[in-house]
Amino acid sequence: MSQSITELNSLSQLILKQAFEIHTALGPGLLESAYKECLLYRLEKNGLFVEKEKPIPLVFEEVKLDQGYRLDLLVENKIVVELKSVEALNDLHVAQTLTYLRLGGYKLGLLLNFNVKSLKDGIKRLIL
Repeated sequence: MSQSITELNSLSQLILKQAFEIHTALGPGLLESAYKECLLYRLEKNGLFVEKEKPIPLVFEEVKLDQGYRLDLLVENKIVVELKSVEALNDLHVAQTLTYLRLGGYKLGLLLNFNVKSLKDGIKRLIL
């Protein structure tokens, strides 16, 4: 197993640990923005570099389109974290996260839905 895969795995475990702790403390039913701020706080408190609502351009041929695509959280410039607070994750949420991975050249994304009874039912790990 290469160092980068090991690094991505341990980083994603740390992110998920913090997400579980936040979900346990707050439960479902809050706005996505509340979970995002709490996760940002906890990740930074753990010494991680996190960018919130990072703009990501769409490049088509030689044209760069700044269309307002924004990653919820980008952790250590490696893992895209998309947060939702919806009844259920659907194919559009997955497609959106995969598109962000492709546009940014990232390998791993975590799609987290906090509006579930148990957070383990609201996690999708996406790999490009």
